[in-house]
Amino acid sequence: MKNVIVITGASSGFGALAARALAHAGHTVYASMRETTGRNAPQVEAVKKYAAENNVDLRTVELDVASQESSDAAIQTIVADNDRLDVVIHNAGHMVFGPTEAFTPEQLAHLYDINVLSTQRVNRAALPQLRKQRSGLVVWISSTSTRGGTPPYLAPYFAAKAAMDSLAISYAAELNRWGVETSIVVPGAFTSGTNHFANAGSPDDKPRAAEYEAGPYAHLSEDILKGFNAVVPADADVSEVAAAIVRVVDMPFGKRPFRVHIDPAQDGAEIVNAVADRVRAELLRNIGLGDLLVPTR
Repeated sequence: MKNVIVITGASSGFGALAARALAHAGHTVYASMRETTGRNAPQVEAVKKYAAENNVDLRTVELDVASQESSDAAIQTIVADNDRLDVVIHNAGHMVFGPTEAFTPEQLAHLYDINVLSTQRVNRAALPQLRKQRSGLVVWISSTSTRGGTPPYLAPYFAAKAAMDSLAISYAAELNRWGVETSIVVPGAFTSGTNHFANAGSPDDKPRAAEYEAGPYAHLSEDILKGFNAVVPADADVSEVAAAIVRVVDMPFGKRPFRVHIDPAQDGAEIVNAVADRVRAELLRNIGLGDLLVPTR
């Protein structure tokens, strides 16, 4: 079945890879990004070229996840072009790296906005259409950091991803009776193939960050990155995340997994999530709401 799909934050990384993979699988894919006529204009041209060279239905659409107006306009454009929208993939996000204390509250709020509030804006734009159709799929790109091994210096990002994951869990139960499915894709740490670490933000409070780097935590930044490189297999292929997304989208209605892990480092998140998801399911059954665990049409 050919689906109409929108992916947020698809100018690079997981989003760009997934957009191309889904287009190759035969879907109509909108790789959404902001500043399509500005800094991301080269990415827009690259998408056009890729679509033409590979004869796939891959498009771009202006969508700034920090703006409700932009989110609304993007979804309206997609629905107007296709008379429907089948899959929403929440991928947009940003990472920061450094001593937690050195990040200002405003920085944490900004990171929460990008990683969490962005999904609410896109949902408010897209879900009325999916509920009207009584069909659809929402895919959330989470992180093993929400319940797996969590090294220091990544706390603002980890906290935001954990909040997004919690939001996804609640949404799943609230959408199933509308015939809208949820799948949470959980990538582990990939030290190559994405721009996460290369483009990671840093603390605004430089003097306070310097106190950490000059004190008992001197060289911790280097040690963390060195440790990541040591535990992530050299052959870890970031394209596996895109492949997992394609598999989820291509599955029949009602057969899609609630959660999928792609973790080359095997940091334990899959084990912890299995327990947490089981507890959630048992609670819903115990209070007489077991039907909220499966989508219905």
